[in-house]
Amino acid sequence: MSSKEDILKKYRANVREKYDMPDLSDIAAIHYPNPLLQFISMTRAVGGNAIEVDRGHDVNTLIRELYPDAKEIASNLPEITIATRNPDDMGRARDLNGTDVGIIRGQFGVAENACVWIPQTMKEKAVMFISENLVILLDKKQIVHNMHEAYARLAKREDCGADTFDAYGYGTFISGPSKTADIAQVLVMGAQAARSVTVLLLEE
Repeated sequence: MSSKEDILKKYRANVREKYDMPDLSDIAAIHYPNPLLQFISMTRAVGGNAIEVDRGHDVNTLIRELYPDAKEIASNLPEITIATRNPDDMGRARDLNGTDVGIIRGQFGVAENACVWIPQTMKEKAVMFISENLVILLDKKQIVHNMHEAYARLAKREDCGADTFDAYGYGTFISGPSKTADIAQVLVMGAQAARSVTVLLLEE
């Protein structure tokens, strides 16, 4: 028996009263009159940016305008023609170090907290975290109200990018840039991942 199992066994042996799990089925999750506008507002509230892109507008031109000084741009998306490196062609994850802008695709967004579900659709998932700036392409119609709906979508394999999720076994929610204020209550952006996150809301 492992030490963990031994500890849990001792806890169970000393439980004096047991309670049933509460029924959460009648708890109403939050809904918004306009989930898209709420998503944009929350994205900005968590330190990111969200931009609605008109149909036919070239995202490559827009990204170049947003990051004119970027030298290394990483993406495996077929519509991204400005990429200088492809995370599918990297020998090691650390070869993506020095990426100025990483461009990835989100499956759906959550209005409640500006989370975007991103299944791993590239060989090296490090591009999601090692890039100095992250750009997420997202269909503006793919916004759910709350995390309850988000996890319901993840339970439906066809709604969570099941093919790529099965291939790589990894996915993550990203909400705005990486940040922490653990030390001296000073907010630091980019502490563990991207310093900036821009969500481009597309008409697809």
